[in-house]
Amino acid sequence: MPGRHMKNYYQNRRLDRRIPLGSNAVIRLDGGTEIAANCVELGVGGMTLHAAYVPGEGEQFEVVVASPEGRLTLPPLVVKVRVRRCNALEGGRYEIGVATLEVVG
Repeated sequence: MPGRHMKNYYQNRRLDRRIPLGSNAVIRLDGGTEIAANCVELGVGGMTLHAAYVPGEGEQFEVVVASPEGRLTLPPLVVKVRVRRCNALEGGRYEIGVATLEVVG
């Protein structure tokens, strides 16, 4: 029964808890290019970004996430990530789902 397996897959797909964030972020590509982004969700295993960038499947890069405005003032979170998915949004922006590989700082 393939439908049954798919149902379990989607129910268990995101096991880590995600926190809505809405913080400014920067995608740092190899070679030094930086792309402005917005971190809309953050979890232990990954995050969701909105940016005007289309990454390759499985592409790896660093993401720098600023602490949310109006809340605690903390140093930015810097993580090495791998792209899991990318979906088009309106206005030339994309929703990028990434998995955390390593916390750099």
